[in-house]
Amino acid sequence: MKFGGTSVGTPQRMKEVAKIFRPTAGGQSFVVLSAMSGTTNNLVEISDYLYKNNPEGASTVINQLEQKYIAHTDELYDTEAYREKTMQFLKEEFKYLRSFTKSATTFSEVEEKIILAQGEIISTNLVTNYLLEQGDKAILLPALDFVRTDANGEPDLNFIREAIVSQLKEHPDYDIYITQGFICRNAKGEIDNLQRGGSDYTACLIGSALQTDEIQIWTDIDGMHNNDPRIVENTKPVRQLYFEEAAELAYFGAKILHPTCIQPAKFAGVPVRLLNTMNPTAPGTIINNEIQQGTIKAVAAKDNITCIRIQSSRMLLAYGFLRKVFEIFEQYRTSIDMICTSEVGVSLTIDNRGHLTDIVGELKKYGTVEVDDNMCIICVVGDLASGNVGFETRACMAVKKIPVRMISYGGSNYNISFLVKAEDKKRTMQALSETLFKD
Repeated sequence: MKFGGTSVGTPQRMKEVAKIFRPTAGGQSFVVLSAMSGTTNNLVEISDYLYKNNPEGASTVINQLEQKYIAHTDELYDTEAYREKTMQFLKEEFKYLRSFTKSATTFSEVEEKIILAQGEIISTNLVTNYLLEQGDKAILLPALDFVRTDANGEPDLNFIREAIVSQLKEHPDYDIYITQGFICRNAKGEIDNLQRGGSDYTACLIGSALQTDEIQIWTDIDGMHNNDPRIVENTKPVRQLYFEEAAELAYFGAKILHPTCIQPAKFAGVPVRLLNTMNPTAPGTIINNEIQQGTIKAVAAKDNITCIRIQSSRMLLAYGFLRKVFEIFEQYRTSIDMICTSEVGVSLTIDNRGHLTDIVGELKKYGTVEVDDNMCIICVVGDLASGNVGFETRACMAVKKIPVRMISYGGSNYNISFLVKAEDKKRTMQALSETLFKD
């Protein structure tokens, strides 16, 4: 079970979600927690001051953060014993944070990652102490003891599996196991983080390693919807998604889930369920290895897209042209979202403009280059295999009155993507909902 920062954002929220932790009779729960909402921002600010060699500024933020947690402690616990126990922990924790303001060594990324890890360390200690005060059989297992990345920065799956199984053998008789999301150690043994997917990734790595019955990602909305409820009216939760469908939706804008994080669960065959802490009895969305054939599930959008078109008569019948184009994007570590080719040109999209000027400069060696800004990718996700006659027609008919810059179909059996101007995003998504999800 994974709970994000808003789920543990206040003492009252901690008390509410603690009720969800408790397993059914005979079961056990493994709970992954993020830092309390707002804490990571404070830790980033502390690090920023230290990078700028301003220990006084860092100390001010540390003091403010400490006072906030002292207030939380008074509110969270009923007994003086657990207030005192937690206050002692916080005293040592903030003493450790202050040590960075007095260090003679140059502040670097290594120290920054240590500081950023403290948010999860604090939240898990607070919640574990609360569970113990309530009489639960709970234990805190530090993620730094069993979550590790390899030399390429990817999760070391074999190490994680062996280490976590070993931890559970050492501590077998608990109902609730608590650990930190996001943080880990790298191949050098230094404190690091998982970056992509954060705490969701941690939960899926643990659930996959342990072959649990289910991995639950608890957020503040009722599962994944068939369109963006912030933009489109009358959306509905999607009750079931195939892993590939969920990954497509996550990649193309469904913020509830990071596309990378569910990969371990997919390969292990462990279902992932998206649930709502504000409405714990709602069924949410189950993501598993089952395909509901002939069904369009949802629409999602990805903003801030830039379209690049390269036209060249020299491309005609010239093998190696696409390789040269892709090598430019590889050189500048810029990924491509959509691509369409013709006899004399290629159009593609990116969502990272950091090296756009350099990329365009390199591409001009091979042809005429045009750039369209302020674009948006709208994707339709479901069972869209070529054998399902008519689905692509329905999607295209929905956008018949909207100027479409590019269409991508066939690269996946689960996605049709349309590139439109950002100003046409809302009406495109609304039109797709009205056409595809009529009752």
